[in-house]
Amino acid sequence: MGCISPLFFLSARVPMQFRVKFRELTACKRKTWLSWSLQRCCSSDTSLSSSDHLSSGLERYKDLQKYFRRRLKDAYHRFSNIPDYSVVSGHHHLYFTEEDGIYRMDKKQSHLEPEQVLNLRQISGELEKTGLENNKRKQRFQWTVQRIRLSPRERHLAASLKCTHTEELRCVVVRLERRRFLPLDPQHVTLTLEKVFSFEWATDEVLFYTTLEGLRSSAVFRLDLTSSGSRITSVFEEMQPDVFVEVALTRDRQILTINCNSRTSSEVLLSDIATSNLEPFVVQPRQLNLLYYVEHWRSRLIILANTGLGQEYQVVQAPVSEPSMDSWVSLFAPEPGTTIKDMDVVGDHCVLFARTPVSELALIVVPLIHPKNTYIVQLPSWACAIKTNKPGLADQQNMLEFLISSPVHPPVPYCLHPENGLLLSGTGDGSSPENQADYITTRLEACSQDGTFVPVTLFHTVPVEHLRQAPLLVHVYGAYGRDLNMEFYPEKKVMLEQGWALAYCHVRGGGERGLSWHRQACVGGKQRGVEDLQACLHHLFSLGVSSPSLTALTACSAGAVPVGALCNRHPLLMRAVTLQAPFLDVLGTIEDHSLPLTLEDRDEWGDPVGNPEHRHIITSYCPLHNITPQHYPSMLLTAYSGDNVVPLAGVLKYTEQLKKAVHTHFSMKPKSECKPAPNIALNIQPGANHLGPEDFELMLEEEALELAFLYMELGLDPPRPQRKRRR
Repeated sequence: MGCISPLFFLSARVPMQFRVKFRELTACKRKTWLSWSLQRCCSSDTSLSSSDHLSSGLERYKDLQKYFRRRLKDAYHRFSNIPDYSVVSGHHHLYFTEEDGIYRMDKKQSHLEPEQVLNLRQISGELEKTGLENNKRKQRFQWTVQRIRLSPRERHLAASLKCTHTEELRCVVVRLERRRFLPLDPQHVTLTLEKVFSFEWATDEVLFYTTLEGLRSSAVFRLDLTSSGSRITSVFEEMQPDVFVEVALTRDRQILTINCNSRTSSEVLLSDIATSNLEPFVVQPRQLNLLYYVEHWRSRLIILANTGLGQEYQVVQAPVSEPSMDSWVSLFAPEPGTTIKDMDVVGDHCVLFARTPVSELALIVVPLIHPKNTYIVQLPSWACAIKTNKPGLADQQNMLEFLISSPVHPPVPYCLHPENGLLLSGTGDGSSPENQADYITTRLEACSQDGTFVPVTLFHTVPVEHLRQAPLLVHVYGAYGRDLNMEFYPEKKVMLEQGWALAYCHVRGGGERGLSWHRQACVGGKQRGVEDLQACLHHLFSLGVSSPSLTALTACSAGAVPVGALCNRHPLLMRAVTLQAPFLDVLGTIEDHSLPLTLEDRDEWGDPVGNPEHRHIITSYCPLHNITPQHYPSMLLTAYSGDNVVPLAGVLKYTEQLKKAVHTHFSMKPKSECKPAPNIALNIQPGANHLGPEDFELMLEEEALELAFLYMELGLDPPRPQRKRRR
């Protein structure tokens, strides 16, 4: 699979979803529940955050937090055996990751014990000796495997490692060929590379990689392994500061691509690794508002480019020998209302991942030999997210393996054979271990202020007309052209089982309805995302779904902007709000040139320094700069002390001003008229991960705290413990 969009930004204030390659790099992200070591689940409850002295307003939730921590632990146990794509297939072995390192299993002799390839504890110790351990805190840092790449003939393995507390990145190269009759030495590492972000093998001796400096990736390097050692040379350097660079292989492993993307333009360089000439050449020089992504088929390039109607994505082709835009010939353009989210080339077919006019996911198969025979493969109506499997060295190239899921539906494996359109489910009937008949997926549309219809996905267990007394949790994002995260989370399943309704509002600024959906809510259009969210709430209430007193909003990162803005304008539309790593000081952040994301973020938010109109627009909706004394909903704000993406200072300033506004409002009211004051709770956690803790126990504490907060602030009775079923 290539990408959900040709843009890959570590630097964007976006959630992790829909970044396929970056998801591989961060496979242990906060809510990747698939491959955690469940041994930790059996440990005793730990105390609350070690940073309690930095947090405030949390004491009242402790008892209920302990209860939900146990419930969540049980939920993760329940879903511990669902499928994932963490196994890498080589010619002779299967490679997989355990807590202490990387192992491999012989395909022909599967009865043998797995052989350790990399001893992670040993490597962690060596890396700590280089000065990466934080001596001030006296804390032993853990290193986790993020991504594995095998060289073409399985002679070498490269693996990226990340420190769970500092976000430091390393790449280790291990020689897989062993001396005759001698086992591999899992403690022997051929080479360690620093700050590696993306990497791919061109040959068994040549590795291309990019490095991450701060939040920028701008340079490509080449590592040559020789009999006498190794040599590193610079291959490419991007000079524009708002461009992010990564390397990737095409699915057929014939072409290495160097993808150079900004928020508004793309430039791709190719290196034909099937020949001895690895010198990269440009496909199409950078052009403002041109976005494209490249795959390879036979002697042609299959390109996903926004050259379609309304600057939306379509599929074009060009000869490898003449790749520029002048040679592009259209292969497929979607019908109006259908949005292409991703592309892959499988055998002689181009498979497109698309969202239909009714917001359902579907596959569009374009035969590359006879494009007119294009057909659509319908996916189950409950499907909300897709994750594909990057084929291993020995995997079949003529079929596509993928997982589909929803926030409340565990992943189900599927396999598509494009030759005949055969779609097979790993469970045989398209269901999952959990019966999806115990809940309902309803797709709605809310009419916004300007007449635009905004999609809403609602999950519930009883008919809509019976949801008036149900608590409602509303999710929103709406920025950077990114779709709202719709992957499976066990805690959402727990909430659904307890009678909650879960709403996902796909407001403008996101990418659910194409690039134009994003463009409508950029810079001067940011108000539309706030208006869309308000319209979604009004529409849900008008249908009889919950009520403001039973409604909570939740968002992370840039999703906090429409939530915070709506709280300032219409605070009585919701009772509670939870925000994770919230971006709340838009004006102060974007006008600070010393911050790493200021330059590239101007395309999203505007330039408040150089453009007075932009400054006026940002000031009109910025959550921090519009706080006023009134009855706000209760809020739980979770931030991370080392977060470089959203500065902690903005969260602290917002919290302080909000508390002052609440105090001022209630001090002006006669005691007889006063309602209970909202609780503004601040939870500051250590670490630099913008998406929260990767440690399983800390993640459980954070999620349990959120549930405890929601139940108490909405005035809900704690759920009764479920009785164990008799066999």
